[in-house]
Amino acid sequence: MTDWAPGPALAAYHAGVTVICELAAQFTGEAWASPTTCPEWRAADLAGHLRCVADDYHEYLDDAPVSRMARLMARGPSPESLARKLARQNAAELAALPDATGAEHIAAFAAAARAYAGRALTVWDLPHHRFGDTAVTVGGMVGAACAEWHLHAWDLAASLGKDYQPASPELLAAGWQAGVPHLPLDARLHAAPCGAGVAGARVAGAPVAGVGGPANGRSHAGAGHEGAWQALLHASGRLPRLSIPAAGRHLRRSRPDRHPRRPPLRPPSALTIRAGVCDGCANHHNLL
Repeated sequence: MTDWAPGPALAAYHAGVTVICELAAQFTGEAWASPTTCPEWRAADLAGHLRCVADDYHEYLDDAPVSRMARLMARGPSPESLARKLARQNAAELAALPDATGAEHIAAFAAAARAYAGRALTVWDLPHHRFGDTAVTVGGMVGAACAEWHLHAWDLAASLGKDYQPASPELLAAGWQAGVPHLPLDARLHAAPCGAGVAGARVAGAPVAGVGGPANGRSHAGAGHEGAWQALLHASGRLPRLSIPAAGRHLRRSRPDRHPRRPPLRPPSALTIRAGVCDGCANHHNLL
């Protein structure tokens, strides 16, 4: 079993922020207009979304446990209802963003996301919100954010024609279970993973063996790297849809006969998580 505990959890969280920044650094000005796995968003829109979400997490923490999110989640909304509300929120927030480049959005995201981790550690076990009868702590909400950062890193990597898999997907699965009780890992979203028309439903035969159980911040270690990451990609709606559904445009823009497939992008060795500790991100702990 993998615990969602502050030390390894925050290491994985910071690793997610770092890999987003490293991927963003690979985008040219033109590349920010590339399509993403989020059907209606270009890469620059995804960067803006990340900035908005990091700011939202601060707002929810400011007002916990009676934030606007807490009031919504306490009613135990269906995945369909929640998705519609989030889609409207995402669209409104993007429209209200100041004009900025994708790189500028990512810089603002990183600053806000790192500050959020520092705030959350001091109130880790306090209640953040409830989903029906299930209590989610501040630490659990960090788990939701951590999974979101790594999943959006996958989205950004896909826009670059690359694959991405985090170093410790089992830990991310534990964070997801702690913070996303309304979407268990044996469910798959039936539409856009970015909040447009998402619905949750159990999928028979989904590759989630060894990952599941109650939203208690634990996942089965037997899931393995591939199993846990595949479960997260399925639960968030990213699999099996892998290409951009627009005018035949696919994520890989280069010709495969001239440019061989690039190997999967993983966090660099300095950021590899070993035994729940991220070497490169451990330096952030003096900020917490």
